[in-house]
Amino acid sequence: MQKGSLIRSSRRHGPDVWEYRWRESCSGEKRKHRRIVIGSLDTLRDESAALKAISALRRDININDRRMKTKPLRLAELIEHFRQRELAADNEWKTLSTRVTYEGYLRKWIVPRWGATNLSAIRAVEVELWLRTLPLARASRAKIRNLMSVLFNHARRHDFTDHNPITLVRQSASGALCQKCSCLPKSTYSFTVCGTERGLLFSWLRARGFA
Repeated sequence: MQKGSLIRSSRRHGPDVWEYRWRESCSGEKRKHRRIVIGSLDTLRDESAALKAISALRRDININDRRMKTKPLRLAELIEHFRQRELAADNEWKTLSTRVTYEGYLRKWIVPRWGATNLSAIRAVEVELWLRTLPLARASRAKIRNLMSVLFNHARRHDFTDHNPITLVRQSASGALCQKCSCLPKSTYSFTVCGTERGLLFSWLRARGFA
């Protein structure tokens, strides 16, 4: 198992950055030197913070080592791996607005509650109950639920886990219809969604005994 090396590098413009370097096996007995920028000193102020950021990356480069498979992975470590692979500025798969939204949910809600928890210890029921306690709109809670599912799918792609408990978490993005309105035709719902023609809708409801 290789640990690699963490170094602090200077740049002509901007703050210093933390770099992680390791050797990757190639064809034959040759090994190729690799390196990746973990982050700047603006985000990772000391070496201990940088070391935490590369914990999941170390697991990635030692994926075939049996010792790594028995070591539990915390959600915070998975999130750092996700950030490096999916939220980097040069990643064309995610727009800037998506990266900013993800970072906001990760920092404010997901990491404080689940960061120190091992992936194997995260249960669908516990996540569902936690979502219900958040002082957020249903749509925002649904986005947090979906982001957690994205994290677990990321872990599955990289062989960090073989299951995604978030698929069993129930969290609707919209409120349930009231009992009286549940029998209304679907074409009528658009009035309540867009907020227009409220008077016409009220008259329609009153004429049919719903209001």
